[in-house]
Amino acid sequence: MYDIAVIGAGPAGASAALFAAKAGKKTLLIDNDKGMTRRGWYENYYGISEIGGPDLVETGHKQAVKFGAELIAGQAISISKSGDGFAIETDSGATYEAKHVILATGVLTDLAAQAGVETKDGTEPRIKTVVAVDASGKTNVEGIWAAGTVAGVSVHAVITAGDGAKVAINVISELNGARYVDHDVLKA
Repeated sequence: MYDIAVIGAGPAGASAALFAAKAGKKTLLIDNDKGMTRRGWYENYYGISEIGGPDLVETGHKQAVKFGAELIAGQAISISKSGDGFAIETDSGATYEAKHVILATGVLTDLAAQAGVETKDGTEPRIKTVVAVDASGKTNVEGIWAAGTVAGVSVHAVITAGDGAKVAINVISELNGARYVDHDVLKA
């Protein structure tokens, strides 16, 4: 069983998976390769002068995998309660179990609704529906969290990446029973 399964591997999802894996949590990252980030060009992403969407997404995947996240290609089609966590079924017929699920599905809320997660009207242009979350990223279903555009934050990639990190930190903190902080320092 995974500690954390992240569904959606754009900036929010890959960032969440990176933080979760780096914290030593057994992490699954599911990518359906349909995210809107791949179609963008970025000159407003902190720390990067300019980058194409495919390269940005690929870099995020490599970072998450570097720290131990398992990246699989597939479309999550259902989430159901299972024992101490959730069973996530993919379009290939594979099922994965995780204690916590982070939805980072961009503009797609159908999987959340199928799992009993409450939605609400979106406030961003062209984003009609989002998942209802509290300030930490929790949904109404205990153990299911949401980050990024699907959680109602701005569609800007740098903002969704930060939101993914924030939600992952909150899940890690809950799993650890104490606030988790991750700071790297320069090596001498």
